[in-house]
Amino acid sequence: MSEGRQSPRAAGGSTIPAASYVGIYLNDHLAGSGLALQLARRAAANNRSTSLGRALAQLAREIEEDRLALQEVMRRLDVGKDRLKLLVSWGAEKFGRLKLNGELLRYSPLSRLEEIELILLGVEGKIALWRALRHGLGHDPRLREIDLEALIQRGGSQRRRLERHRLRAAEDVIATG
Repeated sequence: MSEGRQSPRAAGGSTIPAASYVGIYLNDHLAGSGLALQLARRAAANNRSTSLGRALAQLAREIEEDRLALQEVMRRLDVGKDRLKLLVSWGAEKFGRLKLNGELLRYSPLSRLEEIELILLGVEGKIALWRALRHGLGHDPRLREIDLEALIQRGGSQRRRLERHRLRAAEDVIATG
């Protein structure tokens, strides 16, 4: 470790190896990508007969591809999956369905807006992940065949497409507000 940078101490005073942070970080993003994928699929189904539904279905396919790319990064870096973290993210998405949306029994314009915004947050996080990997491990030979730049570009495209739909959904909420 370079001078001036020390390994943090865990509870009890033991040193936490810096390499474990990469595994935790990647698993956090893997869990988040699973949540975003479930949410995108659910939102696509809730908007099935609209242009938003078609856009979300396409986005869900892309999120799944990005998730596979992340799993490949983890494999190449020899980072195992944190099954507990994945289970918690799955449960969080299911629990999130119970949120009140201003309607008793049906899907509301507020549900649509909030789903899009949550997916958008996931896309922003994914872009940050790819940029962090490019910055920190971009020259690592284990990631040579991972096109981080293309993943960053796709994330930017996803962000732009979602933003157009988010603004339309926001207009619906404000107009019916």
